[in-house]
Amino acid sequence: MSSKRITIYDLAKELKLSVSYVSKALNNKPGVKEEVRQTVLKKAAELNFKHNTQAANLRRGSSRTLGVIVPQINQNFFSEAISGIEKACAENKHNLIICQSHEKSDVEEKAINTLIHQNVDCILISLSKETQSAKVLEQVSEHKINLIQFDRCDESFPGHRVINDNKEATYKAAKSMIDEGYQRLAFIGGPLHMDLYMNRKEGFIKAIKEAEMHVPDHFIVDDNISKENAFQTAMKLLELPEPPDAFLAISDLQALGIILAINQSGLKIPEDVGVFGYANEPFTEIVTPSVSTVDQNSEKVGYEAAMLYFDHILNKESSEIITKIIESDLIIRTSSRRNNPHNLQ
Repeated sequence: MSSKRITIYDLAKELKLSVSYVSKALNNKPGVKEEVRQTVLKKAAELNFKHNTQAANLRRGSSRTLGVIVPQINQNFFSEAISGIEKACAENKHNLIICQSHEKSDVEEKAINTLIHQNVDCILISLSKETQSAKVLEQVSEHKINLIQFDRCDESFPGHRVINDNKEATYKAAKSMIDEGYQRLAFIGGPLHMDLYMNRKEGFIKAIKEAEMHVPDHFIVDDNISKENAFQTAMKLLELPEPPDAFLAISDLQALGIILAINQSGLKIPEDVGVFGYANEPFTEIVTPSVSTVDQNSEKVGYEAAMLYFDHILNKESSEIITKIIESDLIIRTSSRRNNPHNLQ
């Protein structure tokens, strides 16, 4: 049995038809009799012929493929966002290549180069925490490849973006804890060179100022994005003579680290200390206590990011640069229900 891949030329020779006529039959083009089309399809299956999609796409000047780069696939926000992107691609008969940066700028740059070499039509990207320059994004534009940012964006780079209402959602989360009677709120944030983390911090500060509460400077800790760092920070704050009675985190993994610190300190949640997370990771619903969190509607974020390409770039619906804001939802659970922990959503 020959290991040589069967080409359209082999198929045409076997059927004693022209290559162009076979191509029309395979691609369901007009001008081909139905019985001939069925004969071609039957012979193609018999010879195990596989249509060379890449070659066909090159002739069209399009790969019909999108690429997406996310920091971590195993985080719920990004896995759901990818699901939304896949849905949009399927609806528009496009393929998707998925890469992850593992929060490393050099890995992110390699992923971008990989997608450029794969000749994708568009790259959708949520930046790694190490990325502090638009240089890698400029590289995409230099290769005439479309680019759409989502979630973690560099706003200095001109282009389409899909983001959440980060400031407003965090403001609502902080306000909900204040309404529950918490008075000494701590905020565990992320790297401030990223706009979404700065916006979440601003939302927290807005709620504190509106309530005319005093929060010591050391209750606001930036660039503590990992569970381990959040744990260490929470332990130090809980050892103070006047420790926080509530923590607002910008990720559920941070919130998990904070919960571990509270438990280790012999305190009770939510009676002694309240906790609010961000992203609605699956574990937040099943741990004890269940964790209040912000649902970013991440599948919609991914879907709308991909649809920006299909609607506004591919179909040239509009030439304007678009920023879409997806509203988040608060999910109030036991960890922040001090007044009535049994009245849960």
